[in-house]
Amino acid sequence: MVVHAVDNLDANGESQKFNKYACACSIVASMISIIFGYDTGVMSGAMIFIKEELKIDDVEVEVLAGILNICALVGSLFAGRTSDYIGRRYTIVLASVIFMVGAVLMGYGPDYAVLLGGRCISGIGVGFALMIAPVYSAEISSAKSRGFLTSLPELCISIGILLGYISNYFFAKLTLKLGWRLMLGVAAIPSLVLAFGIIKMPESPRWLAMQGRLGDAKKVLLLVCNSTEEADRRLHDIKIAAGFDPNCNEDYLKPSKHSRGKGVWKELFLRPTPAVRWILVAAIGIHFFEHATGIEAIVLYGPRIFKKAGIKSKEKLLLATIGVGLTKTLFITFSAFLLDKVGRRKLLLVSTAGMVVMLSTVGFGLTLAEASKHESKWALVLSIAATYTFLAFFSIGLAPVTWVYSAEIFPLKLRAQGVAIGVAVNRLMNATISMTFISLYKAITIGGAFFLFAGIAVIAWFFFYFLCPETKGKSLEEMELLFSRRSRNINGGIEIQPGSNASNANK
Repeated sequence: MVVHAVDNLDANGESQKFNKYACACSIVASMISIIFGYDTGVMSGAMIFIKEELKIDDVEVEVLAGILNICALVGSLFAGRTSDYIGRRYTIVLASVIFMVGAVLMGYGPDYAVLLGGRCISGIGVGFALMIAPVYSAEISSAKSRGFLTSLPELCISIGILLGYISNYFFAKLTLKLGWRLMLGVAAIPSLVLAFGIIKMPESPRWLAMQGRLGDAKKVLLLVCNSTEEADRRLHDIKIAAGFDPNCNEDYLKPSKHSRGKGVWKELFLRPTPAVRWILVAAIGIHFFEHATGIEAIVLYGPRIFKKAGIKSKEKLLLATIGVGLTKTLFITFSAFLLDKVGRRKLLLVSTAGMVVMLSTVGFGLTLAEASKHESKWALVLSIAATYTFLAFFSIGLAPVTWVYSAEIFPLKLRAQGVAIGVAVNRLMNATISMTFISLYKAITIGGAFFLFAGIAVIAWFFFYFLCPETKGKSLEEMELLFSRRSRNINGGIEIQPGSNASNANK
């Protein structure tokens, strides 16, 4: 293959031109997230009909909603080691197959037990998908386009959620027995298609290099870079990050002990460098706060919230919920184009500040709606408007930045399993909100629940301000140096691996 040289390079030697092949690979990899988003969105409406047919109580509804994320927690932890062992590409294939099996079981769903089993299997697929899609996108993209490409999985989740809401609206017109089963079962079709389609994609060049397959890594880099010079520069830095001599021209070298994920947890938890410890805290924190601030309460229990605000008919409840999906998708799309221009940190801080105000407003509106003896139109309008505005603030910053940031800050050898730990925390908090929200608002009122979320968002803002430095424009190989307190303001450098020769090479 011939790659034309590009003269328009930045200070780091990377082309300013957008690489369409890397974008296409990220889009295909991110499609697994559409299936997850669909599964999340469709369940919000399907639960109305499942409860009616299967005669389950609120506790069983909470378990059905939250069990997906408990299983996703387990799935994400297995996904990190799996992707280090079989590669990023085949991990996406595995996630697709798991999704397909779960969707078939849920679509069959003769009783609550089978439905719950299908939901559990889908949850494992969710854990795989949430870990692997942003990691793959981050590893094939350049520093200039990484924010946009790595945000595509989050955008696809939003598209999936919107499709799920639309599916609710149309399938709800069918019979009770058939409608919700089609809502859940139809996800098996794109899962099967994706499992075959993903085979056409290249493997991550960074994973290939970690296996010692430098020749294969170079071939992929020639595809995702705009010039041979850029490909050579990126391969040079990747070699150092993988612990190899950067001047070596061999196509294959014996991989290190870390190449298939061995010993990574020791490097993360037992013997972390100060920089790795800071990275781990930042990754866990951003994933914790994404869901601790209440987004799942709105996405999953939107119909209940709008009913509390004053909307009564099922059709209008589902239409209002479609508005949630549209708002989320629109603003995440907008954010994807800002991440590489404005930066992660600014979007994160503005987003969280806006969420604090809107969560407080939602709490105020719902409190008034509940306290009013008669239907209050202005409380209804205030609650719905504040809910949509909260979604806009969440979607323009915290939603995409969480996944972009955690996928890019870990060192190469720790990345897959480091991201997996962040995803596990993310799913744990998602499950906590999913499985306790009904009980929470019954205990402290629905308005009180959103005031609680607003308080957590205040803490989140200070966490992001003090512990999350800007990563815009930095290569993946510079991240560990960025998180070193002694080198925080340094703009250059390469990734320092714990326990590798690269550490010594840069002293």
